[in-house]
This record gives sequence, structure tokens and C-alpha cells, in this order.
Amino acid sequence: MTTRDRLLACFVAALWGGNFIAIHVGLEHFPPLFMAALRFVVLAVPTVLFVPRPQVPLRWLLTYGIGFGVAQFVFLFIAMDIGMPTGLASLVLQASAPFTVLLGMLLLRERISVRQAVGIAVALLGLAAIAVSRAQVAAVLPVLLTLLGALGWAVGNLATRLAAAPNPLHLTLWMSVVPPLPLLAMSWIWEGPGAGWDALRGAFTLTGLPGVMAIGYIAVLATLVGAGVWVGLMRRYPAGVVAPYSLLAPVVGMTLAATLLGERPSPVELVAAAVIVGGVLLGTPRPAPAALSTASAAAA
Repeated sequence: MTTRDRLLACFVAALWGGNFIAIHVGLEHFPPLFMAALRFVVLAVPTVLFVPRPQVPLRWLLTYGIGFGVAQFVFLFIAMDIGMPTGLASLVLQASAPFTVLLGMLLLRERISVRQAVGIAVALLGLAAIAVSRAQVAAVLPVLLTLLGALGWAVGNLATRLAAAPNPLHLTLWMSVVPPLPLLAMSWIWEGPGAGWDALRGAFTLTGLPGVMAIGYIAVLATLVGAGVWVGLMRRYPAGVVAPYSLLAPVVGMTLAATLLGERPSPVELVAAAVIVGGVLLGTPRPAPAALSTASAAAA
């Protein structure tokens, strides 16, 4: 990867780490399934009206929307709503990285180098150390639901590569058109016909303003900006090169959770977070000089 793309991947990881704080705030104001639908409605309406549909096979657009949009956020939001700590959620969801690499190897026949394999293994050791350290604060069910959300994210990652959209931003925007109806239907069935709309009416008050701001962050920064950049990176590089950068998100998420929510990481967790960063850096080798020159010329 070029230096610019490395920085972009780190920027997306920072946005996604902060996203967990926004989710925590939003869940204090909205039911989880309705909130998941609302975050995509905010993007879907202007997308349908103003953005050309990407010229990609419909099956990959639907797979992206169902994996990244529906599965990931149904399981994640429910997990956090029933007790998954914010910092720990930001950690466990990053299982999407090894899931993506595994799916890339199995379905796309992508190969990874020894250095990449070692780097990913080191990062996973860091994740495992933090998970063991925090195991006592989360029940089994929320952790399992979050892992299912990570698998949904990985499916979305692979769909973006297979779609090979000429304009990754258009693909990201049109992905948001897929989740609202399934999510609203699930909200209507499991949360009740009026639960979400009652919460929405209360959002347009002074006390409801944090919930509205949280939806704005989740929809615009985490989804529009973050996923748009991520799709572009996934299109330019193999999944095994890009996916490990998502392991930086829990470092940001746990730091913010400790600062803003009082979730204090232990010394073991701090050391493990540093191990994760080292594993990501090790797992993304520098491009060859010729390839770097070509990429830089293309960027210019």
C-alpha cells in the first residue's frame, strides 16, 4: 500500500472507533433495530433521488447491503443494547478482519504472504489478550451476536471486491438503499409498530438532540465517509492487505470508551492494543519501489 492509502486506512479506523461512542449514545434514545434502519434511511432517500445507480451486478450490491448493512448492525446494535460494553464491542467486531481474509482465501482464492500471516496472527493475539482480560464484563450472548455482526461485515467486504464498482462512493451510497425495508420490518415485528416512531418524535427536543447527532455521525461520517474510503481501498488491494487495518478501530474505541464512558482498560489491555498496532503494521508490507512509483503517478 502507498503511504497515502495507509493513512486513509488509519483514518477510517479512527472514524469507526468513534462510531461506537455514537452508537452508545444513539441506543439511549432509539430501539436498536429502528435505529439501524434510521441510519440508512438518512442516506437512502437522497441517494435514490440524486445519485446514479452504480454499474455493478445487482447480486453484489444486494450482498453488500445485506452483509454490511443488515447483518452487521442488527447483531451489533442488539448486542450493545443488551449489555455489550462499548469498548469491548469495538474490539470483538474486528473479528471481521480474519473473517475477511478467510473468506478471501476460500472464495476468491487470494493468497497471503508469510509476513501478512504473521502480522495478522500477532494482531489476533492482541485481540485475544484483550478479550480474555475483559471476558468477565460481558455475557456470552452479546459476544456471540457481535461476532455474527463481524461475519456480516466480512461478507460485505468480499462483495465490494466482487462488485468492482467504477465509483466506490456510489456503491457505498446505493448499499444504504438495501437495509431500510428489512430493518423496518424487523423493528415492526420485534420492537412493536409504535416503539421507533415514539422515539423519533422525542428526538426533536433538546433532550433528544444527542440521539440525532449520533445518527448523523453514524450515517455521514462512519458510513458515507468511512465506508466510501474503505470500499476504494478494498477495490485497489487484496482483502488480506486492507482488512487488518480495521484492527486499529478497537484501539480508538476502547480509548474513547475509557475517556468518555469510564470503561478503564487494564495494563494488559493497553499492552495488547500496542501489539495489535504492531501486527497491523507487520501484516501490511511496503509496496515494491516500482509499484509505489506507479501508484503515486496514478494518484497524481
